[in-house]
Amino acid sequence: MYACGVVLYEMLTGGKPHGGDTPAQVLYQHLNNDVPAPSDAVPGLAPELDALVAGATARDAGERPRDAVELLSRTRAARSVLGDAALDLLPPGARGGAGAGTGAAADGAGAGPEDVTSVIARPAAPGPAEAAPGSGDVEHTSRLDVPPDSGTRPQPRPEPPAGPAGPGGARRRLAALAYGPRRGLVAALAAVALVLGLGAGVWYINSGQFTRVPTTGVLGKSPADAERRLADEGLAVGATREEFSGAYERGTVMATDPAPGERIRGNGSVDLVISRGPEIVKVPDVRGEPLEAARERLREAGLAPGVVTHRFDAGVEKGSVVVSDPPAGTERSPDAAVALVVSRGAPIEVPTAVGRPLEEARETLTDAGFAVRVAEERVHAPHPAGSVAAQSLPAGARAAQGDTVTLTLSKGPRMVAVPDVTGKSTDEATRELEAAGFEVKAEKTFPYLGDTVGGQSVPGGETAPEGSTVTIRIKGI
Repeated sequence: MYACGVVLYEMLTGGKPHGGDTPAQVLYQHLNNDVPAPSDAVPGLAPELDALVAGATARDAGERPRDAVELLSRTRAARSVLGDAALDLLPPGARGGAGAGTGAAADGAGAGPEDVTSVIARPAAPGPAEAAPGSGDVEHTSRLDVPPDSGTRPQPRPEPPAGPAGPGGARRRLAALAYGPRRGLVAALAAVALVLGLGAGVWYINSGQFTRVPTTGVLGKSPADAERRLADEGLAVGATREEFSGAYERGTVMATDPAPGERIRGNGSVDLVISRGPEIVKVPDVRGEPLEAARERLREAGLAPGVVTHRFDAGVEKGSVVVSDPPAGTERSPDAAVALVVSRGAPIEVPTAVGRPLEEARETLTDAGFAVRVAEERVHAPHPAGSVAAQSLPAGARAAQGDTVTLTLSKGPRMVAVPDVTGKSTDEATRELEAAGFEVKAEKTFPYLGDTVGGQSVPGGETAPEGSTVTIRIKGI
């Protein structure tokens, strides 16, 4: 329909509705501007012809004729009310007719031979009309009888007698072809094929290869939601970048390129602009909040959770924030780090567990508020087998309620061979026994003048528990 309307405009005016230095500029004019009324270029042209062109070239496809039959009906209706003067009006840009080189035709003369409509001469009608005085080269439109149709087409008027041919002869020959019984059918079929082909091409250029960026479901949404909405329209997400915005929440889409509602090729991509939130943010008050909740509050405000340290604080529940650095209310740039101090609760003194049986040690630690863990591996120790040989937190240390104390159990003392130190000096015997892992106790006999070992509590060569005490007896004289 659109292509037929453009051709009709060119036939009526002798020129094209839109111009430009390049095909792209012409295409842009067709896509964004209405086809002007033919009467703007040809003063005095009938309003019915303006309406016919406007209807066929409407940019909204819903306002155009539905098909070639409707366009033909509109054309016949316009034709029925036109008189001879309107039909014989010569396009100012036409060439080949009288007056083509003067007046308004001058505008078309400089446009080149391809830009204006040609008036094709026909052989003069036979008979006396050829010699009609003053006829010159003027041609009148021929009128042929039209077969009756559904009754909506006006009945033809009697053909006027042959007379001078006017400059609108070509236009009248076109009408004769359209209304001829045989040629009219061929013309109608050709028009349908032309309209379908050209209409499909114009539709593809005008709308078929384009879609529009959605106006809903993108702005103010998360990037993932926006991507799904664009995919529904056959579009992909291109590049993303972040900008500050006081209107959109941090992490949501604040703008697109192209903008919502703008046209884009159906397989194109849309760039997303993600909000970073306001350019200056205040540190929120997270005191008393659990650590993870405080971290989330900082992220929502556009800040980054920083280093976390712990300290005892009897006034704040264990695991909650005692204070932030910088403190609440401080202004910072987005993504600045905020350190958090987390409470360990009130301090508790660790009780002694070493040397106690396991169950007794476990009960003591549990009652104090600690969790107890028992190490899988046991070690040799002076303590009886099965009792506690060591604890991970030393007795008397300060720890938080709920902290874990790991207990290591004893396998009992290790048996070690006792060296024979009889006859050696006190100092030498002591050094040798201690090196073997024993405690040494020296007993002197009266009159306490000697320094030689006369005996030992555990004879040399026998074994004794590592760490046990070996007593050496010093000779008196």
